[in-house]
Amino acid sequence: MVVAVCYGFLPMLGAVSNRYKWRKFRKRFIELGLSPLLDYRKYHQHENDGENFHFSGEIESITDGFTLWVRGKDLTIPVSLEKTKCFLLPRNNDDEIPEAPEQIRWNRVSTLNEGVKVYISGCVKLKNNRLNFISTKDNPLIIIFYNCPESELPEKIIISARTHNEYWNSLTPVSIGTGTLSLVYFAASFLNRPAFRVTVISALVAIFIPILPFIPPGLLFTNLFRRISWNARKLRAYRDLARFNLLTLGADKENNKNHVRSYAIRAYALETLAWVLMLFGISVNIVFIFLILFLFNVISFQ
Repeated sequence: MVVAVCYGFLPMLGAVSNRYKWRKFRKRFIELGLSPLLDYRKYHQHENDGENFHFSGEIESITDGFTLWVRGKDLTIPVSLEKTKCFLLPRNNDDEIPEAPEQIRWNRVSTLNEGVKVYISGCVKLKNNRLNFISTKDNPLIIIFYNCPESELPEKIIISARTHNEYWNSLTPVSIGTGTLSLVYFAASFLNRPAFRVTVISALVAIFIPILPFIPPGLLFTNLFRRISWNARKLRAYRDLARFNLLTLGADKENNKNHVRSYAIRAYALETLAWVLMLFGISVNIVFIFLILFLFNVISFQ
């Protein structure tokens, strides 16, 4: 039970939560990306108060500690950073699927240099007789700092907005630590009872389950897991991009629908295969360890 909960259920729960967070981010980015571009003409039309727009430019300055001034092609607009989630799009080091955007606190934006490219999408409101991008609880802004050509930004965000290793998340270290301590306590409790010798050894072996994927012979299956899950991640990214094209391009909808369906089926199939191989590799290592212990007469199956 401890192994199933601490090494399996809780990390996977964190992985599902992590995947949901990025799915929500991609959906929000696409929704706001479909909003009109804020240009000089719309900016001076105060009737646009409360509407959603998107805007791209460069950092000009930061005033009041939380007001970011962004300089675009024909206007400069203030953006309120207070209680706003900001994202930093990492450099693409020739990876086909780049790292996920790094979420940064709004007060870290002041450390970015002037001239850094920034993308904003969300609600504009009248403040001091001029339109400002302002984040609200029901309509949060998306602010992304990037260094790629503006035309490539939507594709890069859609593709990259997911983590490389979903199993390793904020819950994983706490869960594994709790499980390890629980198993140590369990083994120590039955250490002086000969009748529970196999139980104690099983608990001690279970302590090392998190590192079993990285030792032979199960390491072979771990490498297969990494390669197959990486391909599944790419297919999921292509599926998201096909969905984005379906919404934004409008043309050839049937072809894009087929691509979405095909990428989704292949991604789920590869992901399932990857986890089957991973679990099989762990099982192989556990059996291998028990065989070694049996050969050295540490345990008996009689």
